[in-house]
Amino acid sequence: MATVNPTRMELQRQKAKLATASRGHKLLKDKRDELMREFLDLVRENRALREKVEKGIKEANKNFVMARSTMSAEAVEVAFMASKQEVSIDVSSKNVMSVNIPQFEIKTRTSDANDIYSYGFAFTSSDLDDAVTSLSELQQDMLKLAEVEKSCQLMAAEIEKTRRRVNALEHVMIPSYQENIKYISMKLDENERSSQIRLMKVKDMMLEDAHHYKDKAPEAVVDEV
Repeated sequence: MATVNPTRMELQRQKAKLATASRGHKLLKDKRDELMREFLDLVRENRALREKVEKGIKEANKNFVMARSTMSAEAVEVAFMASKQEVSIDVSSKNVMSVNIPQFEIKTRTSDANDIYSYGFAFTSSDLDDAVTSLSELQQDMLKLAEVEKSCQLMAAEIEKTRRRVNALEHVMIPSYQENIKYISMKLDENERSSQIRLMKVKDMMLEDAHHYKDKAPEAVVDEV
């Protein structure tokens, strides 16, 4: 327990600090619970997206293997030598419970769906077309997966930080304020009892002096007679 002055002003200060800490503790607990809810939703979404992306990549690899079995290595390299489409990513952020989670958006140079093929169809396998198509359809899910995984990391870090603050308030600061309040209250009560005892003793002494004076007064009258 920190050394505090056992005064009424300090008692009011400690009570005000306790009230503020209690309100902060409640708000942080509510924030932690809401972060956990958001985090669990992201984890479930992340799991579903990962399964979907892994399945899509597996199918695309299968199509590439099939294309490679019917085409020469040189033909595959020539097919992808010059690209027709350009892809860019716009990055923004969204604030969720004081956590800035990223948001990715894919933008292409043209909106033509056939621009994903950088080769002619005459000398290539249809399996190669299927592989390119599956990867093109999968890129949005892959970008969303990256967004969700990063959001999970940021959310987990914020949950841990909030949890430490809640524990510090719950197990350190609030008990310290309560102990200080109890200590100051006991000291004030003790001082008040001491003051009352002193006043009672002074009163008794005054009454005793007055009583002795009255007892001696008749004796003094007799002596005079």
